[in-house]
Amino acid sequence: MNNIKQDFTIRDLQNISGIKAHTIRIWEKRYNLLQPKRTDTNIRSYSHQNLTKLLNISLLNKNNFKISKIAEMSEAEIIQNARDLAFEVAINDEAMNSLKLAMFQFDKILFNETYNKLLHQITFRDIFKEVFIPFLEQIGLLWQTETLLPAHEHFISNLIAQKIQINTEKLQSISLDSKNTYVLFLPENEIHELGLLYLNYELVLRGNHTIYLGQSLPLNNLSYFFKSDREITFVTSLTIQPYDDNITGYFNEIDAILKDSKHHFIAIGQKTKVVQGSDFKSKITLYDSIKDLLKVL
Repeated sequence: MNNIKQDFTIRDLQNISGIKAHTIRIWEKRYNLLQPKRTDTNIRSYSHQNLTKLLNISLLNKNNFKISKIAEMSEAEIIQNARDLAFEVAINDEAMNSLKLAMFQFDKILFNETYNKLLHQITFRDIFKEVFIPFLEQIGLLWQTETLLPAHEHFISNLIAQKIQINTEKLQSISLDSKNTYVLFLPENEIHELGLLYLNYELVLRGNHTIYLGQSLPLNNLSYFFKSDREITFVTSLTIQPYDDNITGYFNEIDAILKDSKHHFIAIGQKTKVVQGSDFKSKITLYDSIKDLLKVL
């Protein structure tokens, strides 16, 4: 957490807002819209308040507010007008911008209003695929450039997780017309579960029986299921440590456990490329992404 920047460069603002650095400089000089601090070497440094204001300005400007008119507004008027507009427009780019605002301002009401507007126009599945996934990909990029606080990511991820869980709960009345049983879990020390939560939703939607075990589960915690006479498909996702250095050993352990069983093991993630082409003795299938898996379900 100590490595996450509390202030932003103009390049960070460009990456987050989508507004070119050249344009940001013009808005500063001509309209005094942002007031960055400057280092001894005259390098701009922007606060979280600057970032939030720029996101609000971007939303207004993209929806026919002239920049000269925005410059005449007070800080409170910019916030209120942007928030009102975010409630009205909630598709694609506008929705993405609203979600960014909700995340950086810790605004649960704005998140829910944006989501509800989307839900009146498209299905939950489309919201997840067309809005949430691209949004989460942008969050990933912000992590790479160290411009996102862990608190922001946790806040927005928990809200998205709640929506997945609510929609999964609505499916509980669906008759299970499949004999397939899926056990979904994340490996030890893995906590990024939004993708797996959504996969659980898709499996239940298709009439499958699922057992969701959640985050950071050591393999020995699955012994009950490994010993089951019932055919089970295990599903996991690999994105972080501790398997960077010994992912082959992890899969060799799974292979040894399942080699004499009828169980199937599915692993998702770019890190599985390390073991693709391995001569497994058990039924282990690897996918680069959840999207790839959904294509064959």
